[in-house]
Amino acid sequence: MTVDRVLVVVGPGLAADPELLRDLAAREAVPLGVDSDVVAAADAVEVRRQLAGLAPGGAAVLLPGPDEAVRALLTCGEDWAARTVHYDLDVTGPQQTDPGAVHLYGRGVWGLAWAIRHAVHRLRRPASRIPYGPDPDQWGELRLPPNPGGAALPVAVLLHGGFWRSIWAADLMDALAIDLADRGYAAWNLEYRRPDRHGWAATTTDVATGLAVLADLPELTGGAVPAGLLDLDRVAVFGHSAGGQLALRLAADNGPVAVALAVSLAGVLDLAEGERRQVGTGAVAAALGGGRDTVPQVYAASDPMARLPLGVPQLIVQGADDDLDLIDVNRRYVVAARAAGDDPGWREQPGDHFSVIDPAAPIWTATMAEVDRKLGR
Repeated sequence: MTVDRVLVVVGPGLAADPELLRDLAAREAVPLGVDSDVVAAADAVEVRRQLAGLAPGGAAVLLPGPDEAVRALLTCGEDWAARTVHYDLDVTGPQQTDPGAVHLYGRGVWGLAWAIRHAVHRLRRPASRIPYGPDPDQWGELRLPPNPGGAALPVAVLLHGGFWRSIWAADLMDALAIDLADRGYAAWNLEYRRPDRHGWAATTTDVATGLAVLADLPELTGGAVPAGLLDLDRVAVFGHSAGGQLALRLAADNGPVAVALAVSLAGVLDLAEGERRQVGTGAVAAALGGGRDTVPQVYAASDPMARLPLGVPQLIVQGADDDLDLIDVNRRYVVAARAAGDDPGWREQPGDHFSVIDPAAPIWTATMAEVDRKLGR
């Protein structure tokens, strides 16, 4: 679908500066190649009118704010719902929406940037969403190359980060999924239950299940994903930030679908030291259910540093302008991995924490050159 415009509608009573929202939307529109409009609506009637008037080729983001009549529009059953991403700046928890609509929450003003990106990406390059369990967070989105051809496709499994917290979700990896599909990969962008709402065991179980289910996609989709389409001997797992830890643990666990290459993109690869340093304001202990002294068995199973040698090909990627503790962790991990007998690839070059998942960034281009080489492409 052609998307040339994104409309941001701000509900009444939202505590955010309108000019700041407008400037942010304008900045995000440029790399997406769309026009942007930010409209402050006086009431639910005006919100509905703005969204109903969205022209073909338009995507919408609604910041509903506190007004109950506006919030009721999340489940209003209107035709425009499928083109709308609802975004709450504060931590509301998941909200029910109409089929096809999306709700994101809790990322503050900066989260509007991600809502705009998701509103455009999901319409411009739609994915097939395939559940692998009954919970609303148990699904993967499959994107295929525009012209797959006859050969089986290498698979890129994507694990998003966000310090294992539910405010961050699989939309963080939209742009990478699209880029990987354009490069000839079957991109499997995996959502999973996060430990702040479901516990650490649910997270690790979901990630393992989400990888294993690749073998069952022909059956799960009723043949929509044909048998033989996916080359399960060439599965690369890409994890960003907290997802980097999940990716390397997944490789170490050696499940029924083998990981041919584990790629950590600014990953948290030393959980014990991350807990000591209170990385992410205590994110490690909060996710794993306690400190290394209270749940040592959880750290032993989950910490990539403790699992060495993994015995699986790895590529460790780190932006040189990222948080210094992450740079330190990744450098030390590579040294420890080589000392333990693994031979991970190592790439550190200019870029911040999100450059490593930006298809336009040089560090991502360099990463994919190395991934293609390691997978024999």
